[in-house]
Amino acid sequence: MSTQLSGVLTALASPFASDGELDEKTLRRLVDRSIDGGVDGVVACGSTGEFAAMSAAERRQVVETVVDQVAGRVPVIAQTGAVSTREAIELSRHAEAAGASILMVVAPYYEPLTLDETLRYLRTVADAVNIPIMLYNLPGATGVNLSPETVGQLAREVENIQYIKDTSADMAQAGQLIHRYGDVISTFIGWDSLLLQAISEGAAGVMAGTANVMPVELVSIHRALRDGDLARAQAEWARIYPLMDAIMSAPFIPAVKAALNAVGLPVGAPREPLLGLDDATAARISSLIETMPQLSTAR
Repeated sequence: MSTQLSGVLTALASPFASDGELDEKTLRRLVDRSIDGGVDGVVACGSTGEFAAMSAAERRQVVETVVDQVAGRVPVIAQTGAVSTREAIELSRHAEAAGASILMVVAPYYEPLTLDETLRYLRTVADAVNIPIMLYNLPGATGVNLSPETVGQLAREVENIQYIKDTSADMAQAGQLIHRYGDVISTFIGWDSLLLQAISEGAAGVMAGTANVMPVELVSIHRALRDGDLARAQAEWARIYPLMDAIMSAPFIPAVKAALNAVGLPVGAPREPLLGLDDATAARISSLIETMPQLSTAR
């Protein structure tokens, strides 16, 4: 099993201009903000990136733009799951050809699938490409939870299934993935506020939308834990937790975008049907950011 990928991965937001079209220039700035902040990889077209609100052509554009801007500095993970196996394969092959390092694959999220149908889809997509696959366990959207036993079985059967992003928010499940199946698959936590617990437990890393906003801080916590300095990690976590909690307690995509606007990197509104935050929540996030001037793009 590959152990190359670890640490903090930014689930990139997707900036939209006032006309609703993708803002490629700002997307490139977001990539640089994360890499300059020390993250270990960036994710194109994840949930934070609003892939479900994009056309296939736009998803290809995002992947190509991110790969180009990264220019080999860190791995690029492209989320290529779709509502049909055919489209997922097309997007996966495109991302592989464009230069993505790893493909993250969410299960179809519209038509309710059985576990057997979900596993067939994942195997078929993985078999269609030649680069590593990260399973994306997102039971809240797909209706199917990939149990640790199922994940371990898949990783043993399909050579290029090497990682999982677990967004179940269930640390008991994450612990089983880490300790029972760590020999065949590396676990990334997809619930930002579990970062400290998950890394302490032995997770390979975290995939975080909040890393768009505070990459340096999340990287600092990960590195402190990696170096065995729990006290430093806890102190940094306590410092950023009010902002983390405010973002995680609000509708997530609008909250990340509001926070980015507040740090001086306007990324536009979410795509409808998602709406922006209510004024009170946006003001709370903005006031917390004002207490953390190091987050400003003007630093």
